[in-house]
Amino acid sequence: MTAATLTRTDSPHSAPLGRLLAAETRWVLRRPRTLVLLGIFALLPVLIAIGVAVTGRSGGPGAGLISSIGGNGLVLPVAAMTLALALLLPLAVSMSAADAIAGEAASGTLRGLLMSPVGRLRLVVMKAFGVLVVATLAIAVIAVVGVLAGLLVVGGADGQLVTLSGTSVGLGDALGRVALVAVWTLGQLVAVGAIALAISSVTEHPLVVLASVLGGLIVFGVLTAIPALDWLQPYLLTSGWTAGVDVLRDPLPLGGLLESSVKALCYTAVGAGLTTYRMLRRDA
Repeated sequence: MTAATLTRTDSPHSAPLGRLLAAETRWVLRRPRTLVLLGIFALLPVLIAIGVAVTGRSGGPGAGLISSIGGNGLVLPVAAMTLALALLLPLAVSMSAADAIAGEAASGTLRGLLMSPVGRLRLVVMKAFGVLVVATLAIAVIAVVGVLAGLLVVGGADGQLVTLSGTSVGLGDALGRVALVAVWTLGQLVAVGAIALAISSVTEHPLVVLASVLGGLIVFGVLTAIPALDWLQPYLLTSGWTAGVDVLRDPLPLGGLLESSVKALCYTAVGAGLTTYRMLRRDA
């Protein structure tokens, strides 16, 4: 095996992967913009809870998502994650992916990483893990604060969740549904992050990554709203982003969640493959 091959794949003197992941996590969490975004995500469900509590609006079966929060606080985390998935969560993931590679290239630090005995594959895993950490923390903050704000500010029917179908489920089942939509949302964000990393690997301008990803999501949303393009919707990532609301129905329909998850997995595979291909062939 030649020295060039070692540089492109891995090195026998590479640092342990666990140490690299820990270092990337510390680096990601030290960024002020990451902390600001996490603060915004913590504030989102609180603001929704205060707004619902002040207006005092409540809805029964068949009511809108926001209207159903009134007197039914366990709907709040699901509503907050659904609303954030439309723009705020992809923005956070795109910013992290832009900083991971394009930002490093713009500041000149990527060259040092490419020349170091870290290994190209380990570098890709390290950068992807940093994006995953941001996505996981963002969703966890929304879910945890949403549950607490829903129970303390909005209140509920003795800790139960009144579904959009009009039935009631216990606290344990309700928290399980919140966890399900959180995991599903994370899968969608992983797909966005994979595509963002692929774009980040071919540019040295972080703003290009943000504009490309957010612009693409907006275009996907517009295409989804055009009835004449129904044939295209199965291929658009955003066309399944309303499936998270299905956890509020009884019985729980899993079709939409599974279909959108498979779609996200395909986008993740494409993004990860393109990122790996580009980083293995990138000049130091």
